Amino acid sequence: MKVLVTGGLGFIGSHTVVALQEKGYDVVIIDNLSNSVISVLDGITRITGIRPEFEAIDLRDKPVVIDFFDRHKDIGGIIHFAASKAVNESVHKPLLYYENNIGTLVYLLQQMQEKGIENFIFSSSCTVYGEPDSLPITESAPVKPAFSPYGNTKQIGEEIIRDTSKAYPEFKSIALRYFNPIGAHPSGHIGELPLGVPQNLVPFVTQTAAGIREVLSVFGDDYPTPDGTAIRDYIHVVDLAESHVVALERLFDNKQKSNFEIFNIGTGRGSSVMEIIKTFEKVNGVKLNYKIVGRREGDVTAVWADTSLAEKELGWKARLTMEDALRDAWHWQQKISAKKNV
Repeated sequence: MKVLVTGGLGFIGSHTVVALQEKGYDVVIIDNLSNSVISVLDGITRITGIRPEFEAIDLRDKPVVIDFFDRHKDIGGIIHFAASKAVNESVHKPLLYYENNIGTLVYLLQQMQEKGIENFIFSSSCTVYGEPDSLPITESAPVKPAFSPYGNTKQIGEEIIRDTSKAYPEFKSIALRYFNPIGAHPSGHIGELPLGVPQNLVPFVTQTAAGIREVLSVFGDDYPTPDGTAIRDYIHVVDLAESHVVALERLFDNKQKSNFEIFNIGTGRGSSVMEIIKTFEKVNGVKLNYKIVGRREGDVTAVWADTSLAEKELGWKARLTMEDALRDAWHWQQKISAKKNV
């Protein structure tokens, strides 16, 4: 079975490609390299011993997308990661986000209908829940008005897939609403590689520890939480990657309860920003230079998942710890820092 992974050289995409190849799937990757680098292919190859097929394609270019599917007639399923993902950037560049995250999804779904490809996994996000009414968050929690154009594209994306599923009963899809992926492959061959200033906490932590960033800013210590800092559900990217493989196999095995399903993918545990900092220092023996600054616009107080539905229906449960993730993230940072210094 050949699986197409769009955005397959990105952080989550590359780890999912590894998980697919380790399960015996043939993988073809599409990535426009706008937020990734081609050398990730080498890392995937070192881990699995297999170099996946790769095409540098921008999914916004509809004729090129059509040509790709005309040439690849043996694709059995698609895992769709390719999207712009920086919340703050989306506020300032909303049209870029709507074009890149919505237009490309439509082009993919059109080709799936035309070519008879039935199995689709969508990379969604817990951002669709906004500031939750209660915790932990279940899949039945209301979808709130989005805080950002990025969040809105995930909501709209789910709606497009839901409508497509209603119109085409043979089309099978799962949206995975995941929480905060962190860590890296334990081999140190692939990991999170932000271009420019990191948008996520843990790469900023590791770059501060490595001396690349002078200071780590903690956005707010006056939240109504035990230590005053915001709480998130941080999941190891290797666990997250494996959930995509399990979800895809659910489609292949026709085990769905409906032809569009949604699952939360997290650990079921919330951790504060300060807890991340202190745990990183403890497991890696490194002190971090951090300072408290004002809250960041759009940040919610606390979010963590109820993962019981994924455990029951997918048979999937996060198995790696926050300590594992922070140790692996630091190992990855040390390796890429060493390469730059060679």
